[in-house]
Amino acid sequence: MTKTAVEAWGAGSARGKAARRRQRYPTLQYLERAAKRRVPRFAFDFVEAGTGDHVGVGRNRTALDAIQIVPRFGAVAKVSTEVELFGARYAAPLGIAPVGTDGLIWPGATVALARAAATARIPYITGTLASASLETVASICPGSFWFQLYGLPSRDHAVSFDLAARAAAAGAHALVVTMDAPVRAKRPKDMRNGLVVPFRPKLRTVADVVSSPWWALQLLKAGTPGFPNMTPYLGERPSLAAAAGFVQREIKGTFDWDDLRRLRQKWPRALVVKGIMHPDDAVRAVGLGADGVLVSNHGGRQSDAAPAAIDMLPAIVDAVGAKAAILFDSGVRSGLDAARALALGAHAVLCGRAFLYGLGALGDSGGAYVADLLIEELQTALAQHGAASLDELRHADRRHPGAFMMTPHAK
Repeated sequence: MTKTAVEAWGAGSARGKAARRRQRYPTLQYLERAAKRRVPRFAFDFVEAGTGDHVGVGRNRTALDAIQIVPRFGAVAKVSTEVELFGARYAAPLGIAPVGTDGLIWPGATVALARAAATARIPYITGTLASASLETVASICPGSFWFQLYGLPSRDHAVSFDLAARAAAAGAHALVVTMDAPVRAKRPKDMRNGLVVPFRPKLRTVADVVSSPWWALQLLKAGTPGFPNMTPYLGERPSLAAAAGFVQREIKGTFDWDDLRRLRQKWPRALVVKGIMHPDDAVRAVGLGADGVLVSNHGGRQSDAAPAAIDMLPAIVDAVGAKAAILFDSGVRSGLDAARALALGAHAVLCGRAFLYGLGALGDSGGAYVADLLIEELQTALAQHGAASLDELRHADRRHPGAFMMTPHAK
């Protein structure tokens, strides 16, 4: 067999594998089911669950499903999803949201997601509690690297500001300052599972791991998930136990408005405020110099009484949409969901759980698979509704029965 024939055979085999995978996992729901089978129960529960009685997670889903977009027909045009965010060009207005301790559902998740972002040319907001350091992520996807910052308030946020300085030195395109985790939420499934990091296996935990051999092999390969961003602050002999203790002690609050002002003074590039759910807070953040706000209820993981994030989006767009980039997350499970948020005025949409389900179902290649799936679904949604561009989608007629009607009055 000639070299050309071997290459052709290899390309055909790859296309066949991709087609079989798409047939087996046509939507995120199929990936979610596969992930549930393939990873330990405590790991799946950590990603899937919300706080309290899981009401907020369901509310996000119900609110997104209620949004309707009126299709228009008669014009056929090539659909473009290209977008510019904070001076950088991306293939689509979709990004990977930060999920703390992402290595639980797939050891090595952060590296896999960084590679997926680089391949798909979409933003990746790597987290303070990611399973690889921010410097590692920057080296893998320099064009897609954003950094999410949790508040570590002791010693006047000394570690918080140092993390921001490291992210700036590594070339992060945006600093995403998290405001929506003022205290630790009560997550009953994690409590019931006895989930702590580093692992302190109980009989039930061991049984979960034994029943998930594929995940267990990856754990042996990648190592126990840790907190590498914390390593520089742990002294000469950092250990996983020391890192876990440091996280428990230090990450126990959020930023106030003065902290945000100080971060704005020091941070050299785009600053995004995450967790905004009220137009007054959006106005205040932008007034302090934020370049963007991320409308989010933390995916239903902080308060069951919070409104669905999508229902707060229009009021925030009205308040600051002409002055700042509006990003959205919470409950997004498809490219159609992204289209719904974009039609309501968001400039970009982020997903967290979706990408972790992809890793849990397919391993290291799962992140790239989800990126391709969501972009394809978004392109289909635009075409189905007669929009050749994101701007045309924002002018589509739509119905949003749950939208909060509010008049911003910043204090």
